[in-house]
Amino acid sequence: MHETEAGLMFDARDMVGESLVWDERRERLVWVDIVGRRIHRLDPSTGAHESWPTGDLVTSVGLRADGGAIVGLRKEIALWDFGGPFRTLATIEADRPETRLNEGVVAPDGSFWVGTMANNIGRDDAPIAIPDDQGRLYRVTPGGDVTSLSEDRFGITNTMVWLPDGRFVTADTMKNALYTYGWDKKSGRLGEALPFFAGFERGLPDGSCMDAEGHVWNCRVVGGSCLARIAPDGRLDRIVELPCSWPTSCAFGGPNFDTLFVISARFTMSAEHLAANPFEGGLFALKPGVCGVPGNCFG
Repeated sequence: MHETEAGLMFDARDMVGESLVWDERRERLVWVDIVGRRIHRLDPSTGAHESWPTGDLVTSVGLRADGGAIVGLRKEIALWDFGGPFRTLATIEADRPETRLNEGVVAPDGSFWVGTMANNIGRDDAPIAIPDDQGRLYRVTPGGDVTSLSEDRFGITNTMVWLPDGRFVTADTMKNALYTYGWDKKSGRLGEALPFFAGFERGLPDGSCMDAEGHVWNCRVVGGSCLARIAPDGRLDRIVELPCSWPTSCAFGGPNFDTLFVISARFTMSAEHLAANPFEGGLFALKPGVCGVPGNCFG
């Protein structure tokens, strides 16, 4: 498979596919459909697929060291054992009904980092305009303690990856920008935001993953139709075209971590567009010629 020939792996038809992770122990992909209110698990080698309804918005998922999952819902961070009940570990911004959780990723230290944003999904699941920067970043420990990582405000929190030198990279989709931060483990706080990758003309930044060479692979949502591979110094290394217009999240997986999987969205798209592009919201796969690194486990 050539790098530019991403193929459809699973026709998920997700409204907003997000938070793609590779479960190394089970050799399965796990991800959520935020607006579709479901969690997916797929064996890419056989096509065996499972999904579980979540009742309300489900915004992110990570893997736990004990084999279960940690899940971001609308406001709660919950422990979940693939098919069991959600067991609330923490509630984020309980006093702010106008916000919801968005991106959430297990950090290298085994905590769960999660971002919030102004809620952009109406009661009828139609999009709501985001009025201003209401998003913040938080860290949730295995014991359920929640601390604010920064006073910075975001329009839409997306991308959470850690460079080999320890820098944390995150994105504000609304500002078409990725930033780096230093993290002081003693204080538990992020330092000053430094520009990393901004103003790229293809779409807007959504989720990202890391490869073994220390480069960031960033999904370009809102019509970007591609992945941008970004070097550790913030330079654009290459662009990989995708057969979907709203790629949202990506993860390396497979036995050798040499396959790059990409999930996508079909939220806000017209019936005419979807008729012409039926695989929007699907899961795609490519072999980019570099390998990824295993994800982190919570706990």
